[in-house]
Amino acid sequence: MTVVTLGAHILDVLARPVQTLPGGQDTVVVDQIRVTAAGAAAGTAVALARLGNDVVSVGAIGDDDLGDLLVTIMTRHGVDVSGLVRRTAEQTAASILPIRPDGGRPSFHAPGANLTLTAGAVDPGLLQAAAAIHLGGPDVAFGLNDPALFAALEAARANGAFVTMDLLSNMPELVTAARSFLPHVDYLLPNEEQARLMTGEADPGAAARALLAEGPRAVVVTLGGDGSLLVTGSGELHVPALKVDVVDTTGCGDAYCAGFVTALLRHRDLPEAARWGTAAAATVARGLGSDAGLTDLDTVLALLR
Repeated sequence: MTVVTLGAHILDVLARPVQTLPGGQDTVVVDQIRVTAAGAAAGTAVALARLGNDVVSVGAIGDDDLGDLLVTIMTRHGVDVSGLVRRTAEQTAASILPIRPDGGRPSFHAPGANLTLTAGAVDPGLLQAAAAIHLGGPDVAFGLNDPALFAALEAARANGAFVTMDLLSNMPELVTAARSFLPHVDYLLPNEEQARLMTGEADPGAAARALLAEGPRAVVVTLGGDGSLLVTGSGELHVPALKVDVVDTTGCGDAYCAGFVTALLRHRDLPEAARWGTAAAATVARGLGSDAGLTDLDTVLALLR
């Protein structure tokens, strides 16, 4: 069963621990520096592959060294990158993240080629062949907001695929525009701030119910250390976070999506899917970067035992 991840592809450079940025020409010695595939499509693609899924990732990257490195990383983790298009006039999207001792992650970000991705870069036949399609960051890859893509998603759903969606930004105008995808999405997985921005509702449950009314079968609002809230037409379920020593929260949302999708592909119910997502996110939080600790599905599920 193939999963297609479609949207934002970013190369992350992470360093930890960083308490303050040095002034002038000063140097701060840190414990660890890593480079990882990130973004709500690329990061989720790697996590899905680590959890044992066949994954094809679709997006736009630059024709540059950053893009070469991103392709190398994703390929090494088992992701099919044949859906990536190279842009000669744009750099590959990249972020520099100085990770605080408490796991917080301020960032320096260049959006690059993600802004150039359009529905024309997506092969409808690839979507038709998928068991699941994950829209990762269509708010920043806003060229995907196109009736042609919506039609392709509907054709894939009619063929038996399900569609999940996660967002990347917290910019009100981008997040709000992504609501146009909701009639074509089965499962929406925003964080608490994104759900609030999309609806104007401060309460996560109220926000999820408002989003549910626009088309999805279920809305899962991730709440950081407070876990997640699963809302369907039948009611609400709070799924608590697992207690782990947090090193870095980068990629926890991507890992949650990957665990959630993996469970659905294996015919688990929605509460169990939310628990698998919770375990994947907890695994990643214990290390540096969006793929930290994700070796295989059994290792992730061991956290639930």
